Amino acid sequence: MTAPTQLTAHPWFFCGIGGSGMLPLATILRGHGAQVAGSDRSFDQGRTPEKRAWLQSQGFELFPQDGSGVTSADQVLVASAAIEDTVPEVVRATELGCPRMTRAQLLATLFNAAEQGIAVGGTSGKSTVTGMLGWIMAEAGRDPTIMNGAVMKNFVSDAVPFASARVGAGPAFVSEVDESDGSIALYRPEVSVLLNVSLDHKSLEELRDLFGDFLAAAPHSAVNFDNEEARLLADRAQALISFGIDDEDADIGVEPGSIEDTPTSIAALVVDRRSDEAHSLTLAMPGRHNLANALAAIAGAAAAGVPVQNAVQALASFKGLARRFDIIGTSPSGVTVIDDFGHNPEKCRATLRTLKAHPGRVIAFFQPHGYGPLRQMGHELAETFAEELGPEDVTILCDPVYFGGTVDRSVGSERIVGLIEDAGGRAEYIPSREGCGARIIEIARPGDRVVVMGARDDTLTVFAGELLGQLR
Repeated sequence: MTAPTQLTAHPWFFCGIGGSGMLPLATILRGHGAQVAGSDRSFDQGRTPEKRAWLQSQGFELFPQDGSGVTSADQVLVASAAIEDTVPEVVRATELGCPRMTRAQLLATLFNAAEQGIAVGGTSGKSTVTGMLGWIMAEAGRDPTIMNGAVMKNFVSDAVPFASARVGAGPAFVSEVDESDGSIALYRPEVSVLLNVSLDHKSLEELRDLFGDFLAAAPHSAVNFDNEEARLLADRAQALISFGIDDEDADIGVEPGSIEDTPTSIAALVVDRRSDEAHSLTLAMPGRHNLANALAAIAGAAAAGVPVQNAVQALASFKGLARRFDIIGTSPSGVTVIDDFGHNPEKCRATLRTLKAHPGRVIAFFQPHGYGPLRQMGHELAETFAEELGPEDVTILCDPVYFGGTVDRSVGSERIVGLIEDAGGRAEYIPSREGCGARIIEIARPGDRVVVMGARDDTLTVFAGELLGQLR
């Protein structure tokens, strides 16, 4: 893929360059020869020194988040649409008259310039399916560019430890696209993959409109027929390949009774009902939701012209994503620590169900990814933990992640603990993450699974590693 000339002809400055959505985008621009600099509050606070060092080694010029890196009106400032106007880079860019783009606007510009844009949309599973689809396209010799919100283990190397993006020379651009800010409407995909539609950042009415338009915009679509809301939007698609585990009318499905689920893997016989062909699939990751993700990737690849058999074969060597049911290790006493990105009700439910499908008590540590999301989906989150965990399990919450700003912090995690208990679950509120860690070490016993859940905070992986170290 060749980036449009106007994107590489001038310098860029990324505000929050270390973020999960910003870093891969900066990497793709840099890979096409653009001059890219940036700042990040987490670097200033010393939270992710390895990421900072790697970015500098790749030729990114990094500055404190004090405005000193914005020096010319030729620079384009890339900043989240939600970032405050008082942030020094925004103030300085405004003074100089620098153009400004949101992350989504820049991604859509790159994506729409590709010959074959493959967009993955839905409330949950986008990053995993994007990683799977990207790996399938790479194994099929398509040399894709991939934009992901998570590190893809298949593309990690000593030289590229933060492989949330891949810059390819082929025509395909595989990307997850976000509905939370409405920016999904900016994309013009060749293939739209719709995973699911459920409550997250917007009302269901808004989501139906956004995802329906997402399908209508693409010449080819793949839609999950197991998700009722997604299936009801299928008539918006121009050309459709359906997929599903349970829906017997789906084009891409599984042979009934063929699913074999273990604590670390899942296998099934994938059926292409369009041709009556069947192919054995084994994934090196557990859970029915990951089998559903695999079917989505297979259907999306088929819509992009990759034979189902080739897609199934490629997924046999798919290693997964960092922070997506990422098993950190097991202590000598038999306590397993898992790092997971679960942060909304659907993602948390999928993770907890995967854990509860096998024996052993679950200690679920949850760090909410902000005060605003906690207010919006607090009841649904509490119901999820109360319903999916049993009387022997426990949920432990610390305060929501907070990196500064003017957000209302009056409603916090203690409210969620109360809601979990009201719904019949067991939960504890301990304000600090360190305090939660000490409590987990205190109560963990052989056979337990400790899952560290949350988003928007890279140091959760460090926390999970520290827990395992203390358990050892």
